[in-house]
Amino acid sequence: MSSEKYIPRLYGRQQDKPLKPRQARLMETLLPRIAVPMGAAVDPEKLFPQAEEIHLEVGFGGGEHLAWQAEKHPKTGFIGAEPFVNGVGKLLGLVDEAGLENVRIHHGDARPLIEALPDASLTRLYVLHPDPWPKKRHHKRRMISPWFFAAAARLLKPGGELRVASDIRDYIRWTLMHAQNARDFEWTAQCAADWKQRPDDWPQTRYEAKSLREGRTPAYLVFRRK
Repeated sequence: MSSEKYIPRLYGRQQDKPLKPRQARLMETLLPRIAVPMGAAVDPEKLFPQAEEIHLEVGFGGGEHLAWQAEKHPKTGFIGAEPFVNGVGKLLGLVDEAGLENVRIHHGDARPLIEALPDASLTRLYVLHPDPWPKKRHHKRRMISPWFFAAAARLLKPGGELRVASDIRDYIRWTLMHAQNARDFEWTAQCAADWKQRPDDWPQTRYEAKSLREGRTPAYLVFRRK
């Protein structure tokens, strides 16, 4: 699947403020050790020889969710993709503090990683609070798209989960619209509480806490691979 068939950029700036000294040091020392070696193909079994299943988080932000999941599920391998330098630095700090051995990081655009992973290699895929690209002319840059649902269907094992969170109403509608057209997925919600209440195994991130303080209510959408 050629990257020329869809928008070449799905994210904005790649760095905000300078990294803290410890984060900068970890970028030089820890990141090379746990970075996903990119090539034509990525073999998750080589990344995590002892893992019982593999999860991927696309755009992990500050890394709180991924690090929490990795600490709670040591037998699961977690791959995180993030183009934002500051986010990578934050996750490296969390990995270092907790001594996590089941985390691998792809620093950059998630699409080459998605394309390099083998079929039915993932049990769960997370897209939590992605950039909403609110201007209509930028909607083609949104991660949730027909291309993404097709890629998720290829990557997820039958019964695997795609979890999407957003506090932007238009993006929630957008996600559900595309999900309706994705024949390989079914929305698991049976009642309003299923998407209004965050599941116990879904920790709150700093971004989510900020959205709640500012009066925006997140939706927690879970889609199952048929």
